[in-house]
Amino acid sequence: MTDRKEFRDLAEPEEAHEAIASLDLSADPEYVSLTEARGRVLAERLDADRDVPGFDRASMDGFAVQARDTFGANEADPAVLDLVGEVHAGTEPDVEVGEGEAVEISTGAVMPPGADAVVMVERTDYVEREGTDGVEVRTALTPGEHTMLAGADIAAGQRALGPGTRLTAREIGLLSALGVDEVPVRGTPTVGIISTGDELVRPGNPLSDESGQIYDVNSYTTAAAVAEAGGDPVLYPHAGDDYEEMERLLLEASEECDLVLSSGSTSASAVDVIYRVIESRGELLLHGVAVKPGKPMLVGRFPDSAYVGLPGYPVSALTIFQTFVAPAIRDAAGLPEPATATVEARMAAEERYDEGRMRLMPTGLVEDEHGRTLAYPVDKGSGATTSLVEADGVVTVPPDTAYLGEGEEVSVRLFSPDVRTPSVLGVGEDDPALSRLLDSLDSPRYLPFGSREGLRRLRNGVPDFAVVSGDAERGSAGTANDSASDASGGTELASYHREWGLVVPSGNPEDIDGLADLVDRDLRFINRGTDSGLRTTLGNAVADLADDRDTTRHELVESIDGFELTVKAHESPARKVAAGAADVGLGLRSTAEKLGLGFVPLGEERVRILVNPNREEKEGVAELASTVDSTLVGVLERLPGVHP
Repeated sequence: MTDRKEFRDLAEPEEAHEAIASLDLSADPEYVSLTEARGRVLAERLDADRDVPGFDRASMDGFAVQARDTFGANEADPAVLDLVGEVHAGTEPDVEVGEGEAVEISTGAVMPPGADAVVMVERTDYVEREGTDGVEVRTALTPGEHTMLAGADIAAGQRALGPGTRLTAREIGLLSALGVDEVPVRGTPTVGIISTGDELVRPGNPLSDESGQIYDVNSYTTAAAVAEAGGDPVLYPHAGDDYEEMERLLLEASEECDLVLSSGSTSASAVDVIYRVIESRGELLLHGVAVKPGKPMLVGRFPDSAYVGLPGYPVSALTIFQTFVAPAIRDAAGLPEPATATVEARMAAEERYDEGRMRLMPTGLVEDEHGRTLAYPVDKGSGATTSLVEADGVVTVPPDTAYLGEGEEVSVRLFSPDVRTPSVLGVGEDDPALSRLLDSLDSPRYLPFGSREGLRRLRNGVPDFAVVSGDAERGSAGTANDSASDASGGTELASYHREWGLVVPSGNPEDIDGLADLVDRDLRFINRGTDSGLRTTLGNAVADLADDRDTTRHELVESIDGFELTVKAHESPARKVAAGAADVGLGLRSTAEKLGLGFVPLGEERVRILVNPNREEKEGVAELASTVDSTLVGVLERLPGVHP
């Protein structure tokens, strides 16, 4: 009589999950072309290495002008400019805009030298002036109006996509806009599939009902389920209940695959031999689970791979696979849990709309402290590729809807059934230390809209956290108050300091010594956007200099060439300097050293991570807090000019 192995001590389901989680199913990272990247998962962070767009361009049809030529212009008293040429999209400008001149320009065309604004064609009229063509401008413009500056969509040096991002059509669109042709992705776990049992026959072969034969169902259903979970299935020949043949196939698969799955031959009958193969050639971690269906389940490992034995009944095999194995394969492949194509959510804040047309509102999702799904609008303009990456789906707003109220229920049609709500949502200052912290989080989303916008949204209760810098008591986006919770609307999780100043070419050829040089000398300067905390810190320094000189801040700002011309990210001004487009730019020491540029220090500013006080117990916020505790000091040590 043959010994039989009984299922006396069945493991609890939690133990089965833990046993499978202890297995290493991961495959080595690899590079794939952009055409093969759909559905794959990024293995590392990708930063933009160029501005998108790579040039200043017109955002509408009209005339490129110098904004100062239109100051005071209106319907009753238009400015009249000489028309000196035209520029079309896709062509290099062959004309320069001088004082009192205008150039006809098409949407998307490169802004000609000398021009800093575009007046829409609807606010103009052609005129003849002393035998030359001219144009009447019936509105006043500000520098940068109706233009999209280089890097306005995404700026060189900015975090484009983080590790763990699943690449769909929207991410691939962003990567193609950046000129990327190959991407580093996580390897796809290879899963060997072996069906066992003397009674099984592969489809396509003759079947003997008299002998109790049945077609092999599990090989194909399991292979399809493996592919759906993100694995690469490999079917091996059918094995009977012969010990030597079973051992040969299992060892062959274990040498070639990251995970081996078998079905059948896992019960305690005398002819079921597979657990004996595992015990003799590997390690059996678990034999039997207290779950119905699927009690006869094996978990183990071979020297070169992991192993899971599924029940023989197809329904039981598929149920156990979906419950225990599919999550592990998805985790190894970096894929999220599947989601439905439409989710119901509540508006995180009021959104007004009064254009009288149906609106397809790009929408992001975030969970509140109770796990309820909230929706917020994401829209950076029709030409911005990154809006797609930051949005999870679309809310259709009927044309007769004036506004969506806070808490109002909306239906969000997801861009993909695979979309999931980010683990944590942040808004605020663009900062290199923060980018490195985010790499350690599971599917975070961060919107680098600047300190002012970060604080505004935090007070509205939309994001989980905001990152701000500067001095609120002097009108910036941050705060000098050290209390745990203050007028910012958030609770301080952590803070650090970064050295800021003027980024100059290597060797500092203009011998720039400080802020006074920008005021007193003819230097071309590139600034950050008005929502940036760093921009406000600079403005406060200019105000201090004005006080020292017994003059006004406005007076000094007017004397700085380029003070009002802004670029997007923390690296943007430095990259303008590196390209020779400016003599000096506002920036950080860490950026200057990264790009091999010179740096003139002007001071330090405090950067704070502020948590939404209503979300402190949220799992993603807890993960953020844990990551800050464990990695912040190490991140700061690796960045020059940054310290606690």
